[in-house]
Amino acid sequence: MFRHRFRVVLPFLLLAVLAGCAVNPATGKREFSLVSASQEKAIGAEGHSAIVAEYGIYDDAALRARVDSIGWSLAKQSELPNLEWHFTLLDDPVVNAFALPGGYIYVTRGILAHLNSDAQLAGVLGHEIGHVTARHTAQRLTYQQLAGVGLGIASIASETFSRYSQLAQTGMQLMFLKYGRDDETQADALGIRYSTAAGYDPREVPATYAMLKRIGEQSGQSLPNFLSTHPDPGDREIRTRALATEAAAGKSGLVINGRHFVESLDGLVYGSDPRHGYFDGDVFLHPEMRFQMRFPAGWTHQNTQSAVQAVSPDQKAGIQLTLAQAGDFTPEGFVLELRRRGSIAAARGNAETIGGYRAWVGVVTVVKGGAESRLAAGFIRQTPERMFQILGSSAVAADANESAILASARSVRPLSDPARIGVQPDRVHVLAAPDAGSFESIVEAQGAQAINLEETAILNNAFADEQVFKNQLVKIVQAGRPR
Repeated sequence: MFRHRFRVVLPFLLLAVLAGCAVNPATGKREFSLVSASQEKAIGAEGHSAIVAEYGIYDDAALRARVDSIGWSLAKQSELPNLEWHFTLLDDPVVNAFALPGGYIYVTRGILAHLNSDAQLAGVLGHEIGHVTARHTAQRLTYQQLAGVGLGIASIASETFSRYSQLAQTGMQLMFLKYGRDDETQADALGIRYSTAAGYDPREVPATYAMLKRIGEQSGQSLPNFLSTHPDPGDREIRTRALATEAAAGKSGLVINGRHFVESLDGLVYGSDPRHGYFDGDVFLHPEMRFQMRFPAGWTHQNTQSAVQAVSPDQKAGIQLTLAQAGDFTPEGFVLELRRRGSIAAARGNAETIGGYRAWVGVVTVVKGGAESRLAAGFIRQTPERMFQILGSSAVAADANESAILASARSVRPLSDPARIGVQPDRVHVLAAPDAGSFESIVEAQGAQAINLEETAILNNAFADEQVFKNQLVKIVQAGRPR
C-alpha cells in the first residue's frame, strides 16, 4: 500500500518542486520556493498596513525624508531597482530594523537615535534591503509551510473581532521570525555592497554592530530588538570590517556625514511616548483620548498604537482594549448588530453607565472553527465618534480571571487631571562640547538626565573614558514632563 501511494505522489511532488523553483535576484541561483513574487508583494502590502496601524509612523517629515532618500539611493544599486520600495520610520522606542517581502523596509526611532551618521543608517537599510533581494523571508515562509507550521497570530478576541486580515497578520508575524546565520551573513555582505555602490562609507558599519551588541540584551518592549531576529553569525564586527575595507579600497569621496545626521536627531522622542498612553502601576492613562482604565493587578501589560493588552501571570487569561468599528450604534445596539451579522452567536449582559459613559457589559459567545468560545466583553461609548471595545478570555469560564476582566471594563473613567494630561516624552538633545575632556565629564556637566551614563555612551557609540574634542556633538536625553 505504501509503495503504491509513493508512486502516485512522487510525480506531483516533482511538479511542485519544478513549479516552485525561482531565480534568487541577489545570487542568480535557482531555488525552491512556495512563495511567489506576487505573493511576497501581497504579504508586504497588507502587512505594511497592519504594522503602521499597530506602531504608527514617526511624526517628523525631515527624518522620514532622510530615511526614504537614503533607502532609495541604496535600492537603486540593488538587484531589484524597479521594485516599488517603501521605507518607513516607525514611532517605536525599540532598537530595531526589519523588512517585509515585496520591498517594505522599516527602521524604528529607537534605532535611529543610536546611529551617528548617514553612512551608519545606510548600512542598516542596506542590510534590510539585502534580506528582500535575497528572498530570505520567502525562504523562511517556505520552510514554515513545509514543516506544517502556521504563522497566524493568536488573538484573545478570536477571528470575530480580529483587527487585521490573515495575510496582514502573516506579515506582522514576520517581524518576529528569526533569520538563520547564513541569511545574516549574506545580508551583511549585500548591505555593504549596496552602501558602497550608493557612495556611503561602509567602514561605518562595524561600529553599528558593536552598538547593537551592547544593547542586545534589552527586553520588555513592544518589538523584538535587532539581535533577537538578526542573530550574530559570529565575529560580525571583524567580518564586516574586512568586507568594508575591501569594498572601500581605492574609492574616494565616500560619504559619512556624521555631524549633519546627529544634528537632525535633536528633539527626537526617546523611549515610550506617554502622550499615546502609559501605565502608572496597573492603571492605563491616555492623555490624548482623556480616559483611564484599571487593568487586573499584576498582569503583564503591552501598549501599541491600536491596542492595549494584558495577560495574567499564569498565561491563562488575557484582556484587550481597542476601538470598536461601531458607527453610531449605542453599546447595546452594537451588540444586537453583532448578533444580527452573525459575528456573535449569543450575548448575556446589560446596559450600564460607566464613568458617566453609556455602556454594555457581559459575556458573548463566538463560534470559531465549529467550536464555541466565551468572551467577557465591554462596549463603552466615550464620544459620538469613539467606542471602546474591551474583550477578554479565561481558560476557565466565570472564574476569578473573568471577573477581573469585567471589573476592568467597569473601571473606565474620564481623565481630567492637567498634570496627567500634560505629560511629555523624553527627547534627544544634541549639544556641542564646550571644551575638550572625557565623555563622562562632558555628559555629567549637563546635569540630571533621563538615562544613565552607560546608556548615553551607547547612544553615542562611545565609552565613558573616551576623549571628546571641543565642539564635538554629543547626544544626551533630557527628561520630559513627569508622569
